[in-house]
Amino acid sequence: MEQAVSLSVWGMFQNSDSFMKILIILLLAASVWSWSIIIEKWRVFKRIRERSSAFERKFWSGGSLDTLFNELKEKPTDPLSSIFVSAMKEWKRSMRLHKDGNFKGVNLQERIEKVMQITIEREVENLNNRLIFLASTGSVAPLAGLFGTVWGIMSSFQAIGITKNTNISAVAPGVAEALLTTAVGLIAAIPAVVAYNKFANDIDRYTNKMETFAGELEAIISRQIETVSEKE
Repeated sequence: MEQAVSLSVWGMFQNSDSFMKILIILLLAASVWSWSIIIEKWRVFKRIRERSSAFERKFWSGGSLDTLFNELKEKPTDPLSSIFVSAMKEWKRSMRLHKDGNFKGVNLQERIEKVMQITIEREVENLNNRLIFLASTGSVAPLAGLFGTVWGIMSSFQAIGITKNTNISAVAPGVAEALLTTAVGLIAAIPAVVAYNKFANDIDRYTNKMETFAGELEAIISRQIETVSEKE
């Protein structure tokens, strides 16, 4: 009498060969790591939205920009405040350097614009940090799972050829074990793809927001530069 083979997920894992076990463990590890990134990024984006909203309320409240700068210059709270602080630092540094009256407003505007653009690029790079793993998991995990399935089916056919037993009860466990890797690959890939697309879209929208804010801040500073230039 043939020994019954468990078709539960754990039973199929136990009955699979070493290669299949390693592949399944790697896919599960990738899934766990992807979820840790997803949770972390969700918290980061939530914190950025809240702090950016708070900064914008202060910035557009009509209060003194110098006061706001002194409050934030040591530790900006979000990307928008980082842009503001970098621009104000360049502005104040230039004002100190040009106390002799040789105030070159055009060059200063170009430097401030460049500083803000560098800050935006740095903040976007920080936001994109670790997202490449989600993209890679979404692309590679299904292929790895499919490869495991092909490997498992080949092993099943080899076993059929050796035993000469084509009974469905003998073939089904091997095929089920082979399909397990595809299922695990999809379990790892689907959340990673959905999260990556969501975060990538959020980054694009926030990048546009940073560029818009930088343009508005540049206009404000430009008016200040013109005022200083007219006095000289």
